[in-house]
Amino acid sequence: MSPSSIQWQIATVKSIRIETPRVKTLTLGLPDWKRHQPGQHYDIRLTAEDGYQAQRSYSIASEPERMGEIDLTVEKIEKGEISPYLHDVLVPGDLIEVRGPIGGYFVWDAGIKIPLLLIAGGSGIVPLMAMLRHRAAIGEHTPVCLLYSSRTFEDIIYQHELENLQQRENGPKVFHTLTRTHPKEWKGYTRRIDTEMLQEVIQPLGPAFQTFICGPTLLVESAAEALVSLGVPPTQVRTERFGPSNPAQGG
Repeated sequence: MSPSSIQWQIATVKSIRIETPRVKTLTLGLPDWKRHQPGQHYDIRLTAEDGYQAQRSYSIASEPERMGEIDLTVEKIEKGEISPYLHDVLVPGDLIEVRGPIGGYFVWDAGIKIPLLLIAGGSGIVPLMAMLRHRAAIGEHTPVCLLYSSRTFEDIIYQHELENLQQRENGPKVFHTLTRTHPKEWKGYTRRIDTEMLQEVIQPLGPAFQTFICGPTLLVESAAEALVSLGVPPTQVRTERFGPSNPAQGG
């Protein structure tokens, strides 16, 4: 189904949760809720008094098992047209125009019983979190490894929830890397994602696994190239980029 065939609807902001100093999660109640696939997104549209409209796409963070509402986790882009409004103006009870769910390529089908490698940079964790939450909700035991790159410890989105998921029986194996600064007691990686790091992370998954990579363009491209160099078939690697040519998760 193309985005143009999906109708706009008026969602109600049920709650707003602070994730990091620059990231908030909006819980939206939807009068026309439809079950989404983990990895899909919603469009948000704002209309000014003079009729000017701005529109951006934001990945769904919540699992499809939650009925009637969705979570959208939004990073504030200082010169963006929409994210500053969502962060600084929107309050619970407000109404906002949305449409979705949208997208069919970057989605995970839990029925495909092969191990899963998730690689995220920054707010690229959002659609992958929907996959992890869905996996937990249905009690899926397929092995999963997550490699999450953040600038600093304070920038890790869903930090405590990721820890809790990892501690569950058959929970995902979570690997973090911090690329700018890190606490003295930090035990994770402290560099950008590279081939050596990926070779270590994929060890628990065995020879065959499906990969989803989401984040800034350079991270996505370098991680995908490194995996292919390690023998991972390109057909098993799905990517979603954030950058000037793609409004997803930005603006």
